[in-house]
Amino acid sequence: MSDNRYRMSREKHEELKAELEHKENVERPALARRLKAAIAMGDLKENAEYISAKEDQGFLEGRIKELEDLISGAIIMEDIKTVTVVEEGFDEEEVYQIVGSSEADPAERKISVDSPIGKALNRAKKGDKVTVDVPGGSITFNVLDVS
Repeated sequence: MSDNRYRMSREKHEELKAELEHKENVERPALARRLKAAIAMGDLKENAEYISAKEDQGFLEGRIKELEDLISGAIIMEDIKTVTVVEEGFDEEEVYQIVGSSEADPAERKISVDSPIGKALNRAKKGDKVTVDVPGGSITFNVLDVS
């Protein structure tokens, strides 16, 4: 088991477990059959199918290890916060979901609880004014709602 801890939603945890199960029970056996067939072709040094299958096996086993690490180190975030803000100097409302780092996706307005903005908004309450230092300076948000 890993000493690393990863915050994530229950949904993300279940998604990772399903991916791990698929990789172990579907992809790994299929790859084993592929390797066996490639070995049967003989001369492993110049066997492109064998070399390709061994590379794929390395990637597959690496991903399985990564999934096991994420799952065993999971800290389930029971309450995923949704924060509605207006950035100072702008009129448009923005809605952010505060999630674990493994599911952060700024394009989807999902920000990591471990990021500077995520930390600040995770502590915020409705009506708060929150200023966050970021690499380009600082950003101030007016918090309209927290759910």
